[in-house]
Amino acid sequence: MSNGPGTGGIIVVGSANQDYIVRVPVPAGPGETVLASGLLQQPGGKGANQAVAMARMRADVSFVGSVGDDADGAQLIRELRSEGVDATNVEIISRGRTGLALVLVYDSGENSITVVPGTNFALTAERVTRTVGRIIAETGAATMVAQAEVLPEIITAAITAAAGAGARVILNLAPYQPVAPELLAQCDPLVVNEAEASGLLGWEVRGAAAALRAVEDLRHRTRSVVVTVGAEGACWGDADRVGHVPAPVPSAVVDTTGAGDAFVGALAVRLAAGTGLEDAVTFGVRAGTFAVQSPGAQSSYPSPADIGLESAEGQVVTGA
Repeated sequence: MSNGPGTGGIIVVGSANQDYIVRVPVPAGPGETVLASGLLQQPGGKGANQAVAMARMRADVSFVGSVGDDADGAQLIRELRSEGVDATNVEIISRGRTGLALVLVYDSGENSITVVPGTNFALTAERVTRTVGRIIAETGAATMVAQAEVLPEIITAAITAAAGAGARVILNLAPYQPVAPELLAQCDPLVVNEAEASGLLGWEVRGAAAALRAVEDLRHRTRSVVVTVGAEGACWGDADRVGHVPAPVPSAVVDTTGAGDAFVGALAVRLAAGTGLEDAVTFGVRAGTFAVQSPGAQSSYPSPADIGLESAEGQVVTGA
């Protein structure tokens, strides 16, 4: 494999947020005040996170999104460019502030996140349709990745434009929102966690055994599907097979923020390189496990060498 995916690159359509990460010992109850032990300000947003995760894996990535004409927006664009992401198609909105996320990280390493969408909701379907089509025509990009921190019409536009141009569609339905069956049918794969799978199916998905049941159901609605199960790894399925990839045991769980985006980033890069779904899920699980061992989102993402994808000679390897 070359330094890029080998298929003309990856387009990421999604959100860019400034993350304000507050570390507290435990969640505060109703009417309770909890003292924080630290505050970090870092770039985030599911779209930007996944684009950076792909760039760390040496992919050729174009990011399509919106930020405000403010200090946070300028910083997010600088960070994307410094990571090697093509930020040419990030629109700067003169009215409205850049999206932000308030992230509470507990001593257990788990987190809770509140997102203020801001200018992420200024992205228009017309612009997404036009931009995705143009990038595919100009660069030959053969993979498009979208998430759900944007308006529903943006998901529709991104999937429709990419599929219509012959690109592979990867949808990370996070956070969960309803999506039309004809759009789900285009996804290869659809990626959800336990909570998102529960929302999609209408019954509780918890743990690997339930995730395998969810995969059996969802693989008949889409081209392929992945259900992540945290410390238990991920379950996957396509038209022919289903499987479970266990997660390696991390040395420590410091912060789970953005680990799902690390997973999707590595998964997308491997699929864009032409590997099978099981291989892609394997390296996605490794990337997610690597990410939980450091604080923050983008700052915790692995290089190919960190997850066993680089030889001693510095070449990216193709096999699992």
